[in-house]
Amino acid sequence: MRNINFLIATFFGIGKMPVAPGTWASLAAAPFFWPLLNQPLWLFGLVLVVVYFVGVYVSGQYEKQIGKKDPSSAVIDEVLGVGVAMFGIPDQWYYAVMAVILFRLFDIWKPYPIHRLEQLPAGWGIMTDDLLAGVYANVWIQIGAFIVNNVLK
Repeated sequence: MRNINFLIATFFGIGKMPVAPGTWASLAAAPFFWPLLNQPLWLFGLVLVVVYFVGVYVSGQYEKQIGKKDPSSAVIDEVLGVGVAMFGIPDQWYYAVMAVILFRLFDIWKPYPIHRLEQLPAGWGIMTDDLLAGVYANVWIQIGAFIVNNVLK
């Protein structure tokens, strides 16, 4: 089980990259979610719910295994955040690029109340702050897409 926790928490080892593991995981996650853009929203949402709860469990276990709170090598939260940022966006590549960039911006900046969510215990804190960073990114993408498709036409 230790190996499974490691594989999932580090997104198949990406979290062990020596530089910017969260950014690498975010970039790797976007192609994972890309095919879901053309699927029913309930299916995309179900995948996100599964990633969230599996991520809460494995990142909490991984945190215990290595004895470090919110380790930077646990990047399943970035996978979730990118997925949330991509949820329901138009299926053009530039929206996916914006999802990754905006998610990383909000994940690093941590505007209120994202920073406070990190204080939740174990895997809940690891996953939930990135969930909200993904929501923030998604809202800005949806606003931008609405303006481009309805106001500027």
